[in-house]
Amino acid sequence: MTQTDTQSETDDRPRTRSEDDVVAAGEASGTVAGGAPPTQAGADGGGGRDGVIGGGVRGDDRGGRDLAPTLGPLGGLRWLWTQLTSMRTALVLLFALAVAAVPGSLIPQRDVSPIRVSDFITQHPTLGPIYDKVGLFNVFTSAWFSAIYLLLFVSLVGCIVPRVMVYAKALRSPPPRTPRNLSRLPAYATAPAPVDETDEELLELAALKLRGARYRVARHDGSVSAERGYLREAGNLVFHLSLLTLLVGVAVGGLYGFRGTSVVIVGQGFANNITQYDDLTTGAWFSDDQLQPFTIGVEQFRVAFETGPVQTGAARLFELDTLVTDRPGATPYRKTIEVNHPLNVDGTTVHLIGHGYAPVVTVKDAAGDVAFSGPVVFLPQDGNFTSAGVIKAPDGRPRRLAFEGIFAPTAKVDEQGPRSIFPDALDPALYVNVWTGPPKTETGLPENVYSLDTAGLTQLKDAKGDPLRVLLKPGTSYTLPDGQGTIEMTGVARWVKLQLSDTPGVAIVLGSIATAVLGLCLSLFVRPRRVWVRVRAAEGGPRLIEVGGLDRADARAGLTEDVAELADELGPPTAELDAVDGSSTGGSKENT
Repeated sequence: MTQTDTQSETDDRPRTRSEDDVVAAGEASGTVAGGAPPTQAGADGGGGRDGVIGGGVRGDDRGGRDLAPTLGPLGGLRWLWTQLTSMRTALVLLFALAVAAVPGSLIPQRDVSPIRVSDFITQHPTLGPIYDKVGLFNVFTSAWFSAIYLLLFVSLVGCIVPRVMVYAKALRSPPPRTPRNLSRLPAYATAPAPVDETDEELLELAALKLRGARYRVARHDGSVSAERGYLREAGNLVFHLSLLTLLVGVAVGGLYGFRGTSVVIVGQGFANNITQYDDLTTGAWFSDDQLQPFTIGVEQFRVAFETGPVQTGAARLFELDTLVTDRPGATPYRKTIEVNHPLNVDGTTVHLIGHGYAPVVTVKDAAGDVAFSGPVVFLPQDGNFTSAGVIKAPDGRPRRLAFEGIFAPTAKVDEQGPRSIFPDALDPALYVNVWTGPPKTETGLPENVYSLDTAGLTQLKDAKGDPLRVLLKPGTSYTLPDGQGTIEMTGVARWVKLQLSDTPGVAIVLGSIATAVLGLCLSLFVRPRRVWVRVRAAEGGPRLIEVGGLDRADARAGLTEDVAELADELGPPTAELDAVDGSSTGGSKENT
């Protein structure tokens, strides 16, 4: 007897109930994108000695042991590519990217706050240099963060492209053929076939109803196959494509974007060029040509504070009136900037992020010449705008002058020293001490305007030998000892801090997030479902309409009812089901 004859005899033997379940499940299941036929035990050496499917090559105990073939360089690369483009690897890389971003939020970053980075290294002489070497002060531009980012990008591309091809093939494929045993499906119902309709008419009616329920229908010999829910896999693909596009948008913003700040005295203006920025952070591919040539005139700043007993000092009004010129020669227009209402000029967004006070002072040297005159920005130190600042007069002759001071918009002096007790300028006062020294050689190196380098300077003392402390109010002046000059406070101005930024990829990011949410909703709420209808002759009775259903999302809510309803619609108006297996009139059966 040949092997073929043996196989035929094996196939013709009666099947048990459990074997029928396996056959029905194998014929009915599979993915929307199309499933591969089940492999037989032992095919391609996968059966193993114990007959387990996919058992691998183990050899024969009675003979020599078979060795697995060597992969070789090309096979090794193929294996690495398979591992990289697996969904499991993509999830691991996504988690790794989230973990890698944590230090960037907890540790000061050099491109955002270089002063805080320097202070951190000074305060942590052992840990600071280690952090610097591994790139924890530049997390988002470090080699290891970029490597994770690029690997995730490649992994997503490798995951998505094959799935898109499989999905496209599935869209062109008809619904699967009708299984042999519909009664083994999770939802199953029967109804007597109307005597006045042929099999073809019943099947055509079933196809019509299924198309009306948004099924894709295929006719087979004596049966109808229908399937719907293709948007579930489409939603899955849309979600992953959106995640990929999101990475592209973030990369575009990181490479071409910029963000900078500038402190502008009210009554003055800002021109959008690099020299006007106090600090500027740019992407790796940023070019100066990206800065749009606009100007902003800061005309008036309005701020009001709460004076009642509840939330005293809280800001109630925060508005900045500006005069904007989009480009040289353009007509200026007025624009008010408020919180959450920024100014947008040719893609550059201008936010109002801070404000403070700038006492207006005039410093004269020993010869009576003006060494410095104008407003000086003082930085707030608390919620009541107690502010610290430095006044420098390097052009004083024969000696240069410098002042360290505290400005209080509503001044009070107590055991805590000079401070402000309210943020508005109700009783402004300026407290300074004085430093003097020989003229400094100009080096061209930039200096911090908010701090004073006292190298080469001597602090002036009073008659008791204590550091000289000077109190100034608007309209008052003070003559320095030994005729070294005078300092006068002529008034108080305000300053505002503008943040200017441009993120070219922000539209891509927002669109990707919205599309990803849509794709996620499709993958969660669309249920892929298959339904089969067959008309067969019942033993010793009339023809029988069989309807079977399979919900492939493991969410069978409503499947049994839909199958029973379709069977009832195809049967006669007052049909009584054949009393097979104890079925009741007009009912349906669901196997557990």
